[in-house]
This record gives sequence, structure tokens and C-alpha cells, in this order.
Amino acid sequence: MVDFGTALTILENKARRQILEMLVREPHYPLQLSKHLEISQQAVMKHLKVLEEAGFVQSEQVRSDKGGPPKKIFSVKQSFSLRLDLGPDLFRSDHRTLPVGGPVRLSSRLPDSAIPVAEKIGGRRKISVAEAMDLVGQLNETLETLDAQRDALIALHQQVMSRVSSTVDENFTQYEERNLVHTLLERPRRPVDLDAWSETLRLEVPRAEEIITEVRERMMYEIADADKTVIIAGKKTQLPWWAVLGSDD
Repeated sequence: MVDFGTALTILENKARRQILEMLVREPHYPLQLSKHLEISQQAVMKHLKVLEEAGFVQSEQVRSDKGGPPKKIFSVKQSFSLRLDLGPDLFRSDHRTLPVGGPVRLSSRLPDSAIPVAEKIGGRRKISVAEAMDLVGQLNETLETLDAQRDALIALHQQVMSRVSSTVDENFTQYEERNLVHTLLERPRRPVDLDAWSETLRLEVPRAEEIITEVRERMMYEIADADKTVIIAGKKTQLPWWAVLGSDD
């Protein structure tokens, strides 16, 4: 699967998005796409080549019913979701592969409102158009609800970041320190690759270690100051992963 940036570059082209929209419905021949989109078959083939090289679509040779040479037909290959959230104190990008498996396998990951849909289609290879319209309508309503909840969560996340930004500016005077703190805030429960971070800022190892130690000490001081306590812990005590940044023990 291509990375987020490559996916955006590929999908920024309107014709490619239109091609994918058509292929999602059913496989198409290049000539069909050319006629529907009203662009040359040569242009369609160029777009299909980009999409196929990225793994978005796949092709297969189909024999002609009239005895002519086989023709290529294209269909969508990958299932993924691209997400981008942008605003003051907010930048989140995510390229997620959708889970695989049948309705029963997906049930454990579905919200309660969607489980009846999975139960209805489990073990069935075909359903009627009328039934599908009803089920898709139910799923669309659930998706809209979840999207609204996600929007609210992202907005709340943005509010938290807005309130901590001034604290970061006040407590960390150097750019490199603030950069590290913001890096920690992006994924607070996931260890940061500090080697990659220092390379990004082109920092020498001694300087990077100084910054890491300074940030760790100030964050520990913030915790102690907020609780009006002194933090004392033995060597075997489990501390937050960032609390041992730069520590040799």
C-alpha cells in the first residue's frame, strides 16, 4: 500500500477519482471509461497505469466473444480510508487499511446498531436490491452518527491542544524543545522514535540528549507542581515512557 502522501498525489486528479468511482460499481474496459468520461482512451490508459502501479486497481485479460484479441478489464483492488484533519492546533493524517473478513468476523468490531445488518447477510451470497437499499440506508445513518461523533472528538482534541500551546510556549523557550514536546503530544501513549526526531532536526547526538533530558525534567516538574508532591521512585517503578527519556538507568 502506498503512503499517505503518494495516495493524495494520485487522487488529486479528478479523472482518476472518476475512474475509481466507476470501477467501484463494476469492472470496466478502457474504452467504456473513455466514452463515459469523454476523454481520450490514451489518457484513460495513462491514468489506469498510475492507478495500477500504485495498487489501487488491477487488470485481467478477457477473451473476446467475437474471436478478436483479448482485452484488459480493470477493477478496484485496495480497500482503504484516507483521513485528514486540519485547523489551528490541529493536524492529523491517517491512511487506514479496512478490515477484511465476512459479516460474522466483522461483528466484533461493529457498533451495536450495525450488528443486525451483519446478522442478516451472514451466510448469504446474494440479496435483493430492495433489501440492500434498506440495509445500506441503515449503515449510512450509523456512519453519519459516528462521523458526527468523530467530528466532535476532533474538535475537543483541538480545544485541548489550543489550551496547552500557550503552556508549551511559556515553559519551553527553545524551538527544538517545543518541537519535541509537540511530537510527544501527537502520540502521548506511543513511544517516539527519538533517533528519527533528532535526524529530522539535524541535531547532533549530545545536543539531542540535552534537549531530551531538559524536556523530561520539566515535564516531571509540571506533574509534581500540579499535585504539590515530590516524585520519588525506585529503579523498578513503572513510569510513563517519556519520564525516562535520556535516562541511562
